[in-house]
Amino acid sequence: MSKAPLFEKISVKGTLFPIEVSMKRLHLSHPYTCNGQEFSSLPMYDTSGLHGDCRTQVDPHVGLPPLRSSWNFPRTVQLGVAQTQMHYARKGVITPEMEYVAIRENQQLEEWIRSFNRHGKKVEPITPEFVRQEIAAGRAIIPANLKHPELEPMIIGRHFRVKINSNIGNSAMGSSIEEEVEKAVWSCRWGADTVMDLSTGANIHQTREWILRNSPVPIGTVPVYQALEKAGGKAENLTWELYRDTLIEQAEQGVDYFTIHAGILQEHLPYAERRLTGIVSRGGSIMATWCRHHQQENFLYTHFNDICEILKSYDIAVSLGDALRPGSILDANDEAQFGELKVLGELTKQAWQHEVQVMIEGPGHVPLNLIEENMQKELELCYEAPFYTLGPLITDIAAGYDHINSAIGGALLASLGCSMLCYVTPKEHLGLPDRNDVREGVIAHKVAAHGADIARGNPTAWLRDTLMSQARYSFAWEDQFNLSLDPEKTRAVHSQSIAASGYSAPNPDFCTMCGPDFCSMKRTQKMGKGN
Repeated sequence: MSKAPLFEKISVKGTLFPIEVSMKRLHLSHPYTCNGQEFSSLPMYDTSGLHGDCRTQVDPHVGLPPLRSSWNFPRTVQLGVAQTQMHYARKGVITPEMEYVAIRENQQLEEWIRSFNRHGKKVEPITPEFVRQEIAAGRAIIPANLKHPELEPMIIGRHFRVKINSNIGNSAMGSSIEEEVEKAVWSCRWGADTVMDLSTGANIHQTREWILRNSPVPIGTVPVYQALEKAGGKAENLTWELYRDTLIEQAEQGVDYFTIHAGILQEHLPYAERRLTGIVSRGGSIMATWCRHHQQENFLYTHFNDICEILKSYDIAVSLGDALRPGSILDANDEAQFGELKVLGELTKQAWQHEVQVMIEGPGHVPLNLIEENMQKELELCYEAPFYTLGPLITDIAAGYDHINSAIGGALLASLGCSMLCYVTPKEHLGLPDRNDVREGVIAHKVAAHGADIARGNPTAWLRDTLMSQARYSFAWEDQFNLSLDPEKTRAVHSQSIAASGYSAPNPDFCTMCGPDFCSMKRTQKMGKGN
């Protein structure tokens, strides 16, 4: 009789729509009991799509099947007609995407969620109606372009799991289309909830097309990068018409959210010029250059209503870019940063008038003692729209280890309510990341996001940690490996250390840190048995 795989892909059917929500199930080596419930397996949130299914081979030249095309909720692009999740949410309509993300967030653990009680706080499973309410209020978004049917819907908001984003993309200095597609798929495998294609080199359109057709997660872009390429690399040659055409081109391909630096205004530039590191956002520096050269207001700001007309037609979310994020801790929380944040709040209300979904981008380099103010200001000035931040990095001297630097700041900010963390890799400030850097960056920020979920009282996060602790206490090594965020690495590290010690048994009831005579858990177990 063949042994069941430790991980298997499963799908959970919806009750309102003909949807099947993809997850993975971990089969444990033996049952564990938590809160009186027995767990012989654990359903897990999974971002890998069909790429993570060993039974399926995805041809990158063909791409993924159009999952959402078969759902009984037809929507077609009509320019100027709102087709957004917010539009339907405000009308009281639950969409297939809303039911999908509710099922996905619960992970088939409704009974556990209802039984969970930490410090007297009771929690209820997430319902499609709750999702609808959060989207209607602007506190959450489901980025899902009508033209990206391959996407498996996910939700970004502070009442849901903390999400992470992986940045990929070529540059003029290197990387090919195939490499960037591989990085996108690799990101999804290790747990990235969204991917941003920040390509600035050759073949931007083709690279993005391949990534979209192979991506089960939302794809974001910064459209001004491609617009700049069309303008010959000269910011002063940019025009609204060129930018608008680029927006429509990317919308037609299926991009799910755009970072748009519409909040940097001429009045902010003198503040930025007094900074230690000036403007460190690529998009921000492009628009600042345009404003200074033409002595005119940022055309992304003056044409923001026109932008929203395009976005609402495709159901593309806007990620309001922080062009003035601090690039050094000395510049954190200054007049430039918070002046722009106030404008982003005004643009949020403007987008909501068009029923466009919004999230707010945040810093940047911020010392630990100033992080909380960023969350408070964002909630106050941007009306509780989801906060999406780069880190923040808590020091300027961690080159080579900025993924750790960013994860520390990100964990704190997410515990306070940040909705999504943009990963940073070990190559930050140093070079273009390769696939191993992507893996390191994703895992570091998964640690941060999971830690924040625990702090926020997410029952599914608490369950995974509880099972891990039980597995650790009982020396169930395979369960420990598989419950970790990187089973391959944990298994390899353990095996190598045991082999190096010369011990013959593959999984003894100790590790090489303490050895057989100094293991505290082994000794405690003997005490409990009366030995």
